[in-house]
Amino acid sequence: MKSLKLIGLAFGASIALSSAAFAQDVTIAVAGPMTGGESAFGRQMKNGAEMAVADINAAGGVNGKKLALSVEDDACDPKQARSIAEKIAGAKMPFVAGHYCSSSSIPASEAYADGNVLQITPASTNPLFTERKLWNVARVCGRDDQQGLIAAQYIAKNFKGKNIAILNDKTTYGKGLADETKKALNKAGITEKMYESYNKGDKDFNAIVSRLKRDNIDLVYVGGYHQESGLILRQMRDQGLKTVLMAGDALADKEYASITGPAGEGTLFTFGPDPRNKPTAKKIVDAFKAKNIDPEGYTLYTYAAMQVWSQAAKKAGTTDAKKVMEAMKAGKWDTVIGPIEYDAKGDIKQIDYVVYKWDAKGSYAEIKGNGT
Repeated sequence: MKSLKLIGLAFGASIALSSAAFAQDVTIAVAGPMTGGESAFGRQMKNGAEMAVADINAAGGVNGKKLALSVEDDACDPKQARSIAEKIAGAKMPFVAGHYCSSSSIPASEAYADGNVLQITPASTNPLFTERKLWNVARVCGRDDQQGLIAAQYIAKNFKGKNIAILNDKTTYGKGLADETKKALNKAGITEKMYESYNKGDKDFNAIVSRLKRDNIDLVYVGGYHQESGLILRQMRDQGLKTVLMAGDALADKEYASITGPAGEGTLFTFGPDPRNKPTAKKIVDAFKAKNIDPEGYTLYTYAAMQVWSQAAKKAGTTDAKKVMEAMKAGKWDTVIGPIEYDAKGDIKQIDYVVYKWDAKGSYAEIKGNGT
């Protein structure tokens, strides 16, 4: 009986020790569309965050503590994003890599600010995210007013004298990007022949396509996400239109090609220089490929967001969000996508958008010497 009691005490002590060790972990989060129409990008974010946490832990963690990752799904829904943000803040997580959709990042950021959570978005490009003077927001990607400018420059150079249409899906991201592109085009002396909106989630675009056909549109710029863009492209081809479709960074996933098939050949979009091709990324890219994961789109951007936070937390000697943010804005950080520095708003100083083209085989590549 005595030996059983000793075994029980030893077992209890073991549980207590492992619980204490677990309690010492620092839980951080990645938040994005793990379900819904943009789940392909949520998967990219999850892959990037999981690999980064594993690598940071393998290197000793942060300030002597290991990281634990909480994966949160906002389905790109603003209300769900706000609810998740309140949950993360309530759990006293000091950092979140998220969200993907600007319409999620912006409302969530307010709850994070109130709850002392530092937020770095890998993907939200709407300028408003960093323009509200919140202390806790930053990104590792560019902005729509930068991305839209590059798109407009390309269109102005390569489609001079052609008929241009601009579409948007009414979302914070889509309309914001379409408006910035329109603004830059108009400034360059080009007036679009058609400006139209649709609803995110729509599947029938035949009415819009008929207008594109009637107005002899040579290029349609779409401010929206990859699913609707793919359907617009397919329905244009079904009606015999050879109109070029151009969009933003939301087309940076192979799911676009799975929607369009070979018809997607020639589709254009803007995105940062492919981080998979950077020397700083080779080791990590090889590690992803060993797991049969293609670290496309925002996978490496999410990894970089984790790197920035962990390095700044080490520099600050704490995970306190405000102190880490002070360190972030004062330093220069080596990441998988290259060196990153921040301005006072939380925007990165190193911006470089380029134009990509999809081919018939379902791959995309940067257009070299595109004159933008």
